[in-house]
Amino acid sequence: MKYILVIGDGMADNPVAELGDRTPLEVAEKPHIDAMARAGTLGSVQNVPEGFPPGSDTAIMSIFGCAPQKYYAGRAPLEAAAQGIALQSGDAAFRCNNIALSDEADFDARRILSHCAGGLEDGQGRMLVEWLFRQPEFAALVQEAKMSLSPTESYRHIFVQRNADIRGLHLYPPHDNLGKTVRETAPEGCAEAETLYRLLKKANELLEAHPFNQARRSEGKLPANAIWFWAEGTAAKMPNFAEAYGHDGAVITAVPLCHGIAALCGLEMVTVPGATGEVITNYEGKVEATLRALEKYDFAAVHLEGPDECSHAGDVPGKVQAIEWLDSRVVAPIARSLRERGEDFRMLILSDHKTFLTGGAHGGDSVPFLLYDSRRDSGSGLGYTEENGAKGPFLPDGTMLMPLLFET
Repeated sequence: MKYILVIGDGMADNPVAELGDRTPLEVAEKPHIDAMARAGTLGSVQNVPEGFPPGSDTAIMSIFGCAPQKYYAGRAPLEAAAQGIALQSGDAAFRCNNIALSDEADFDARRILSHCAGGLEDGQGRMLVEWLFRQPEFAALVQEAKMSLSPTESYRHIFVQRNADIRGLHLYPPHDNLGKTVRETAPEGCAEAETLYRLLKKANELLEAHPFNQARRSEGKLPANAIWFWAEGTAAKMPNFAEAYGHDGAVITAVPLCHGIAALCGLEMVTVPGATGEVITNYEGKVEATLRALEKYDFAAVHLEGPDECSHAGDVPGKVQAIEWLDSRVVAPIARSLRERGEDFRMLILSDHKTFLTGGAHGGDSVPFLLYDSRRDSGSGLGYTEENGAKGPFLPDGTMLMPLLFET
């Protein structure tokens, strides 16, 4: 028996006016997922615990059986773990995005235009943050703050601060605050907030004049003219997945957060060349990696970020396309290959949380899940949508999903 978890990040949504007051899941052509839903168990699950910020960190922790109420210490430490960064007592980690700000004269009046600087090609985000660290004015502030950089090839980076006191610190996720000003979303809550604010302001001042951003503007693209700190946290620990469920496995994703959860749970992290965390990604490579993992283990999880990124960008056709490609280019070939191998399998498919095309923020309410078993027809008779999921069994806690998947 093989067990597969498929996460379509942020693919659940509320009805959208541009789609005739339907959700992307209701509009998308997804015959394979719908067939599994009709033959399987279809329900809804509350992945984000009450009182916790709605996001992939808390939601995916729950899905993997790591109760945020017990184990959550912030998102950035999870992403740090994906890079092999071992946080020590007293260390703090921050997620740092390349972002786009508007061009008002007053820094505090500038608005967040894009949480990912309008989209960067591989290596461009790394180039910009590494260039920042070489600028004497910025380097002096970083040294004073006792911070270090761990860059990635995309727009997602990690800053680590030694001997940091972040009690009371509040940082605003850029993707949840598009259109808001720096004044509305600046770091706040403790003395550390002023340190981070100075870094943000100096970075914007320096990046504005970078030739890369001058070229971006001339091409009609958003500039990567700022950085943004969020997802603050301290050292994290997780329960061992194999000890908890009796199955070892691998996690296939382009998103550091998911790899960090995998690393802390003792699962293998699999990186696929050409996998971007966007709607245009190496779907075939992810399928191949998932099938290879299932030759080695009983369990594999594959995560697709495309629906979430399209939601943040307000890209309605893109989100529908991302869901359709999840169906045709991930779920269908994995199921077909396992059937050709003669393997029995159970596949759990769900959105970790809602991400709203209207406004671009995350939502913490329940999302639909489907559980398909190749050996039987459970007969829900319904396609995979938010409304249909609400007609089935309700799981009040995402930590109930893995025991459900591994039932025999």
